[in-house]
Amino acid sequence: MQNKQTSLLWLLLVVQGLCATFFLVDAVMDWTGGEAPGFRHLHQFEMVLALALIGGLMATISLIRTQRAREKQMQRQIAVASGAFADVIDRQFDEWRLSAAERDVAMLSIKGLSVAEIAALRQTKEGTIKAQSAAIYKKAGVSGRLQLLSFFVEELLSDPLLDRSGS
Repeated sequence: MQNKQTSLLWLLLVVQGLCATFFLVDAVMDWTGGEAPGFRHLHQFEMVLALALIGGLMATISLIRTQRAREKQMQRQIAVASGAFADVIDRQFDEWRLSAAERDVAMLSIKGLSVAEIAALRQTKEGTIKAQSAAIYKKAGVSGRLQLLSFFVEELLSDPLLDRSGS
């Protein structure tokens, strides 16, 4: 679908460019008083080009509307994904029976913060964060941060959030 729209946009650009060139040459000739042989007797051709420009404008408006609808669908999917991701994480944390501190550390770890950054944020020692991380990994049955993150990504991507029609 995207290639079809891109091709249509290029076609519209070419048609509009040709029409604009014709009308520009016609305007310059009218302004300078010059005339190419047979050029002035093209009123029907000018009408066809004007109609082509109007058709191009209508097609462009249609494509803009289609793009806006697609953008809204994508924004809705992002919102659903964000909410779904948070729900998946919360449910899994409950299932693993993580403490409040472990939940915080796990969430910060999933967000990509280093042990030092988590320790600074939580105002604790790095050793404490390492111990909490080890407990999280053990309860989750993973070997480290990347496997923890991969677990949630796989869970989120296992089923589509919205079908292609956007419902």
